Amino acid sequence: MSIKPKRKAIRKVMMSIYLVISALILGVGIYAGYIYYKADAAIQRVAAPKLADDPIDYVKKESIQPMTFLLAGVDSRDGGGGVMNTDVLMLVSFNPQTQSASLLSLPRDLLLKPKSLPAHKSNYYYAYYYIKDKSEAIPNTKRFFSDLLGFPIDHMVVLNFDALRQTVDALGGLQIDVDMDMKYNDSADGTHIDLKKGLQTLNGQQVLDYVRYRKSNQGTRESSDFARNDRQQQVIKQIIEKLGDFQGISQWGNILDIIGENVKSDIPESDLQQWVYNFPKIKPNQIRSLQLESSWKSPYVYVNKEDLQQALIDLADEAGIRSEISFKWQTIGVLE
Repeated sequence: MSIKPKRKAIRKVMMSIYLVISALILGVGIYAGYIYYKADAAIQRVAAPKLADDPIDYVKKESIQPMTFLLAGVDSRDGGGGVMNTDVLMLVSFNPQTQSASLLSLPRDLLLKPKSLPAHKSNYYYAYYYIKDKSEAIPNTKRFFSDLLGFPIDHMVVLNFDALRQTVDALGGLQIDVDMDMKYNDSADGTHIDLKKGLQTLNGQQVLDYVRYRKSNQGTRESSDFARNDRQQQVIKQIIEKLGDFQGISQWGNILDIIGENVKSDIPESDLQQWVYNFPKIKPNQIRSLQLESSWKSPYVYVNKEDLQQALIDLADEAGIRSEISFKWQTIGVLE
């Protein structure tokens, strides 16, 4: 007489388990769909604007090809006066097939002497094009540097410094061996740098201070642009390593929000989708920093001609485009 009630109880328990499992599966599916929605929304904001007559291209490429970038970092903080000069200007060559990349920082004070524009520091020209027509600033700046250096640049990516600060916080900070005590205060733009020398975990604002530090008004040693370039590359490498540890798109939620709000590029949306969804497979495991001998002769930086030539060759070799380089030394401030 007691068997039927036991069977009913077992069925109720099993039904409850099935309902819980079904709810979990449904919840996971909804969350995954939400993350992919966020990814697509962020990608649309970062990607090159679509033109009305652009063909719709949903064809997935068989493989992701080697490419070159011009990476620019601008300071658009409140109190910064709206200046769009580039504090970071970097050439990047990336080969997803070998999972390797090369980085070359261009000094922000490097003298450039284009034929069609006035001679200025290298950090001037994105701001020039942005003020002239912000909707065309990225393609015009990319074309300018490509023609000036005689080096084919596939894409340009512009990020403001909030992207760095927020990304580092989302990743739980970075472990940095700070090379010197750094102190600098400027109430006008809200800069308050106070870092101690030594190995430590820095939050987003501290990492931003670390890569931007140039001079002191608090008795600590000043920093050269060359040391800043090394710090910027060090930070980029750590961020890429941490992002590469993400398992699946679900961990990208906060990062995608940050990227969508703070990054602009001329990269097609379909390419960005493929890169983001395949990042763990293609992210560079080897990142090489290319060095330039440089000298400061107020108010400009001048670079060693042979160093720059070799660096551009190395970048081209990474992307398989050596034959397309044509050097134009008369447009660049080089050491005599």
